[in-house]
Formats: sequence, structure tokens, C-alpha cells
Amino acid sequence: MSFGLTNAPAYFMNLMNKVFMEYLDKFVVVFIDDILIYSKTEEEHEEHLRLVLQKLRDHKLYAKLSKCEFWLDQVPFLGHIVSKGGIMVDPSKIGSVMDWKVPKFGILRRFIESFSGIAKPMTSLLEKGVPFNWTKERQAAFDELKKRLTTAPVLTLPDLTKSFTVYCDASKEGLGCVLMRGGKGDCLCFTPAKKA
Repeated sequence: MSFGLTNAPAYFMNLMNKVFMEYLDKFVVVFIDDILIYSKTEEEHEEHLRLVLQKLRDHKLYAKLSKCEFWLDQVPFLGHIVSKGGIMVDPSKIGSVMDWKVPKFGILRRFIESFSGIAKPMTSLLEKGVPFNWTKERQAAFDELKKRLTTAPVLTLPDLTKSFTVYCDASKEGLGCVLMRGGKGDCLCFTPAKKA
């Protein structure tokens, strides 16, 4: 397939989702031509690898061996490092954060506690009719977010055999939630809640 065509990535993604449908979110994650296989044990992983490779063979799809990596304890995937310990920001992405000129990291808000509160001076620029004026207060907020992102926590994966606690906080400015395991120790995610 020629990837210069406009719809080629979407078509290929659709194909991959159909091919791996029965395995998706059980032990496979697919993004275009990246296939991530995850397992709890080495024995499970060996079986999962066999199933995925057989599925590729059945559909006459080929993987270039030089682009494949097997039996990794952690793997970079879509700008994150995924490991058995959890998900964290890819350190290779963090280095460039300090060089950002204009705020661009709302997508990483789940890694920064109190993101919305810290970012408030900047988010007011998004309101209709507000002229863009980069103040010292906005720069300070931006610098604080960069600092917190470069020391971001590892968000652990949920262990569904244990209980969770949801901590919520609300004000006129916003609503935020934190999913915790084991009291205030193990953070699973920070998330801003959407207004209904």
C-alpha cells in the first residue's frame, strides 16, 4: 500500500483492528503498524506472541524482523514508556520540553497533579475576545508545568484485585479527580473532569 495516499493510514489502521479484533485490549494494542503485545507471565507472553504471529501469517501480513523487538521489560510506545511498573513520559520527549516556546502539553495533563490550577493563567487566553498577552504570571505558570512534567510520576497500572479510592476536588474554576490505590500512596491517574 502506498502511504503517500491521504486515506492509507486510516485504511491500514482499520485493517489492523479487524485482523486483531479478538485480541485487542486483552493482550494486544495496535496503532497503525505498531503492534504492542503485553502479558502477565513469560509463558503467557510466549503464547501471545505465537497467536499474533500466526494471525499475521493467516492474513498474509509481514513484519520486518529488523523492526521487531521481543521480550522487552519496557517499551517506548506513542510518546510513553510502558513497563510492568506502569506508564511514564518518555524521557527523550522530556528534554525538548524545556525548549518549548509556547505551551503545548495539555495532552500530558494526566501526569501533573493540579494541572488545571497551575495552567489557569494561560487557559484564560483561550476565552473569546481575550487578546494574547504573555505576562510574567503566565510565564511562571508555564515554567512550573515544565518543571513538574520533567519530574512527572510513573502512573501505575490498575490491579483489579485491589480496591481503589477516588479523590475529587471542585471549585468554581474546575473539577479534578485522582484515582489512588492504597490510600495516598500509589497514583493511577490525575484527570480533569469535564463539565456536563
